[in-house]
Amino acid sequence: MITQQSLSPRAWLELGLLSVIWGASFLSIRVALDEIGPLTAVAHRTGWAMMILWLYVVLRRFPVPHDPKVWGAFLVMGLLNNAIPFSLMAWGQLHIETGLTSILNAATAIFGVVAAAIFFADEQLTPRRAIGVCVGFAGVCTAIGLDAWRSFDLRSLGQLAVIAGTISYALAGVWARKRLSGLAPQVAAAGMLTGASLITIPIAMVFEGPLTFDLAPRTWTAIGYYALIATALAYLLYYRVLAMAGSGNLLLCTLLVAPVAILLGAIVLDEDLPLRSYFGFSLLAAGLLILDGRLLQRGKHRAGRA
Repeated sequence: MITQQSLSPRAWLELGLLSVIWGASFLSIRVALDEIGPLTAVAHRTGWAMMILWLYVVLRRFPVPHDPKVWGAFLVMGLLNNAIPFSLMAWGQLHIETGLTSILNAATAIFGVVAAAIFFADEQLTPRRAIGVCVGFAGVCTAIGLDAWRSFDLRSLGQLAVIAGTISYALAGVWARKRLSGLAPQVAAAGMLTGASLITIPIAMVFEGPLTFDLAPRTWTAIGYYALIATALAYLLYYRVLAMAGSGNLLLCTLLVAPVAILLGAIVLDEDLPLRSYFGFSLLAAGLLILDGRLLQRGKHRAGRA
């Protein structure tokens, strides 16, 4: 269920911080890909973040589940929420701009609404939600562009890989609600990353060779950022913001992440996105705002007062 709460100044601050952290993660991943493969990049991300989160769980003395079914759920969650989307998006970033990756990543909320409507009786598509989904999907198609279908190449595949990653995120949200409710979110995040690491590390070693630690300082800085800050710390911050602001307000974070990534890509990597990418993001943002519903409610309220 999408819940909304009024935002305190502290909630706004932490929401903005989370947006900046996640926005910069696209740049750091792209920097790491200059030296290591996408599967290795993901293995580092899940492995280091897992260790940090388990350390946090131990220090806070959260109860650790022992039921094998819960650990099986962690494995599936790690596959859907980490292994698949992280890998697809990292590979996609080899062929498309970081800014465009972040724009397409914003479609996660659109597909999340559709997945929830399919699997949960209390999340059916209302007319407003259906309109928001359609507008958001039009934004995705616009950002990708017709050229991607006329001349199907690696760039086209890169964009489709990112979209496939967002669909995996949406399915992960369904799985979490069905199988991981009732657990402390910090424990669920640590367990999820454990499941992801059990998948990503062996696969990376099979397809890209043994994990090497003899990397350039620039690469280690990038790994440290996206694994420790943009994954481990960001998960902890995410649950703080969720508790303070509600899931509805976290849609605002989705809107703020892409501009941060676009700006950093332009400054650091000299990226120049085509105009259709910005128009597509505008449509995506409009779709998310329609899903959020507050602007429409305020419009009706003002019309009623008039």
